[in-house]
Amino acid sequence: QVQLVESGGGLVQAGGSLRLSCAASGRTFTSYPMAWFRQAPGKEREFVARISPRGIVTDYADSVKGRFTISRDNAKSTVYLQMNSLKPDETAVYYCAARIRGGVGGMSAPDYDGWGQGTQVTVSA
Repeated sequence: QVQLVESGGGLVQAGGSLRLSCAASGRTFTSYPMAWFRQAPGKEREFVARISPRGIVTDYADSVKGRFTISRDNAKSTVYLQMNSLKPDETAVYYCAARIRGGVGGMSAPDYDGWGQGTQVTVSA
């Protein structure tokens, strides 16, 4: 099993930036597709970005393209989410996710079977 611990959330003004980190335990991090999701109060968890095991392939939700960047450092077993030009409606709990069971990680929450506890991101107007 893998443990995921997110950090880097906080309060930022609209237009500001934050960098989220997700540190993973376990020796097979390099084999996991990883992703970031977010969930606002009263809303479903939504896909933000994903990255392939070696970091070669990335995908983003249309709403964050050009502003967010997902990356990973396999030597540190860590995945990052750089968020720029943040908007108030992006206030949410941001979750790191891993696909542990093999195969390709998609853009839906059921595609992933390892989750962190989440980190709160609040964007003020």
